[in-house]
Amino acid sequence: MNHYRWNLLPPVPAEYTAIAPDLPPLISQLLYNRGITEPSQIDLFLNSDKRLSADPYLLPDIHPAISRIYQALLSAENIAIYGDFDVDGITGTTLLIQGLGALGANVTPYIPHRLKEGHGLNDSALDKLQQQGISLVITVDCGVTGVSQVKRAKKKGLDIIITDHHTPLDELPPAIAIIDPKRDDSSYPFSELSGVGVAFKLLQALYRSMCKEEQLDNFLDLVALGTVADMMPMLGENRYLVKRGLESFKESPRLGIKEMAEITRLDTGSIRTEDISWILAPRLNAAGRLENAMVSYRLLTTNNPQEAQELAFFLEEKNTERQKLTSIALTKAREQVLSKGITPLLIVSDFNYQGGILGLIAGKLSSEYYRPVIAIRIGDRFSSGSCRSIPEFDIIRAISKFSNLFTHFGGHSQAAGFTLPTENLAFLEQQLSQLAASELSGIDLRPRLDIDTEVTLDELNDDTFETIQLMAPFGRGNPLPTFLSRFVNVADCCVMGNNGDHLRLKLKHCNKTWDAVAFGLGNRMPDMKSSIDIIYNLELNKWGGDENLRLNILDLAAVNQA
Repeated sequence: MNHYRWNLLPPVPAEYTAIAPDLPPLISQLLYNRGITEPSQIDLFLNSDKRLSADPYLLPDIHPAISRIYQALLSAENIAIYGDFDVDGITGTTLLIQGLGALGANVTPYIPHRLKEGHGLNDSALDKLQQQGISLVITVDCGVTGVSQVKRAKKKGLDIIITDHHTPLDELPPAIAIIDPKRDDSSYPFSELSGVGVAFKLLQALYRSMCKEEQLDNFLDLVALGTVADMMPMLGENRYLVKRGLESFKESPRLGIKEMAEITRLDTGSIRTEDISWILAPRLNAAGRLENAMVSYRLLTTNNPQEAQELAFFLEEKNTERQKLTSIALTKAREQVLSKGITPLLIVSDFNYQGGILGLIAGKLSSEYYRPVIAIRIGDRFSSGSCRSIPEFDIIRAISKFSNLFTHFGGHSQAAGFTLPTENLAFLEQQLSQLAASELSGIDLRPRLDIDTEVTLDELNDDTFETIQLMAPFGRGNPLPTFLSRFVNVADCCVMGNNGDHLRLKLKHCNKTWDAVAFGLGNRMPDMKSSIDIIYNLELNKWGGDENLRLNILDLAAVNQA
């Protein structure tokens, strides 16, 4: 009945608890499970303070980048910030526009249209910017793989500074500077910054050189938004940047964020990483998926209350439209998967798939079937694809083996995208399918669910939830603590959601009753028994002005009654 491979992590050894005897036992277990073993690591992890912020001058090419920006400031040159169209790129664009603008720069935003221009640097866009009098382009969250585009721009006299966090190719673009912590020659101690995180470090170096570093706090909300939305690991420097960013939502939220919060009933005084992932980020992404991401940029920068309200409502409508389109496309994609059979690599394609939701299709299928997935929008001359993968298969390494087939490609080990001539599509599918079949042979392709500790429900209370918050902020690399409870009695169970996709339960154990939800497990209703084992997170449910603790069930298994 269980969808996951359950992996109960070993109990913390006695010698570990002796390292920090004053810590609550649960926190010691959680830290141990996350590989935090040294006393100095424990202190840094739990405090997540400025000690985690590394020297920006350790980033590659930071000095030539600062020198070129100084020159542009002194000469009153026109600068363009060229950002990607996801939340990471939008927030990074906003950060550099406002950060350089505060220094008196003549600066213009440019975010390409997802459907018309695609990912990365675009020759025609760079030409248009140069014709508008732009002499320096600074990229955000893109550019490190744009070798041909930068070569062409350089020949035409356009200077480019690249800030990116994607994996570079063997050949780097001939830019003025390439600031990317993933460069082989980088001495920066933390390689997992987001795109907006890298842009922030560039601004930090510039502001430090001008003795204005104290003004950087104004931009940390943007760093938190982009870092969480891009699913960067909540470890190292990201913990400090996100923690401070979440605090800034409470202290002085942007007008646009306040309007989004009003519509979604979100309290800006207590925004968590989960709120960014499930509420704010999907709405900020919605415009770029279906129309133009500049709408979200305007929402983050406006100081006009009426405009903020109108833009927030527009994004809400676009997010609803995006949900409907995704649901329709997923139904078609699942039919394709089942008709072809469940193979190590799942590839779905259609002429009518919307380019803006390809990543959502691939991500959902990858989660459901635990396979690497490629969703492709087929065009007459060119086709575009979005890839989502599993830890056992590095998708960017895989598609890099066939780089000669693409006009554009890039990404991470778990998420990537590409554009290629349609005539190359069949060969690419064949080669990637063979590669995945070889690399994934013999592997149990079910997701592993790590369980932090086993408890009984009567051991959990408000104090448990408060203790867990010592580990925040949560995200990839530091997930919400996961518990296992056995022989839980099901007092009540019903489906919920428009399509019955979810379960709502009342669970009893040792005379204590808990509310619980099981998102995406509505199909398990026919298999429910009176007693179950459950894996879950403990969460604070806020609704209608009330707050109560409930269990968010991740997986469950029926217990056979003797």
